[in-house]
Amino acid sequence: MAIDEALLDDATRTGLAFLRLYRWSPPCLSLGRNEPALARYDRVAITRLGLDVVRRPTGGRAVWHEHEVTYAVIAPVTAFGGGSLRESYHRIHERLAAALRSLGVEAVIAPERPADRQSDRPAACFASAAGGEVLAAGCKVIGSAQVRRAGAFLQHGSILLDGSQEVIRALSRQPPSHAGGGTTLSAVLGRSVSFGEVAAAVVAAWGEPLGPSVCPTVRASKGDAWTWRR
Repeated sequence: MAIDEALLDDATRTGLAFLRLYRWSPPCLSLGRNEPALARYDRVAITRLGLDVVRRPTGGRAVWHEHEVTYAVIAPVTAFGGGSLRESYHRIHERLAAALRSLGVEAVIAPERPADRQSDRPAACFASAAGGEVLAAGCKVIGSAQVRRAGAFLQHGSILLDGSQEVIRALSRQPPSHAGGGTTLSAVLGRSVSFGEVAAAVVAAWGEPLGPSVCPTVRASKGDAWTWRR
């Protein structure tokens, strides 16, 4: 995710757009930029289990990154429609939903609804879906968040292939307000779905030429002080 943030800096200077697709090794827990992690999650238990933890540059709630495709779109704010957050969010999700449909998933965009005020109780990102997010079999299958900076944005998220988000419940300081929630492509399709299969479908559905780009220089990690800043 440090590369995502470095590309956001590049986009603010150059006006270029980027698509990244990647996975995690070892698995990792990511926290939303402003999530009150110290109050919500048991840091001692996380350390005892030897789990890696990072804090994302984007917002939202906790995500367990294991059996998934993580995507990142970095672009000028005007690259996806008129520049509004909602429009860019929807346009990116429409492309991702088209990619899933090419695999046989009946992926749809969740209808708009009044926003719920986030509870202080722990909950996984996939516990509930907001308007504009991608659903499969009535459940959230892609979790996304966006941050904007100086005329450019970074939107990234997780496309769940398999497994679950229940590890977040085990690390919570109190009973979560929701279960792990969401679904996976393997559960919906009834078969194993690989990273390469989904990545290829996303690239094919993107609808514009994609070329290689040079990996930017990444700043040193912000470390535990940033991850557990609140």
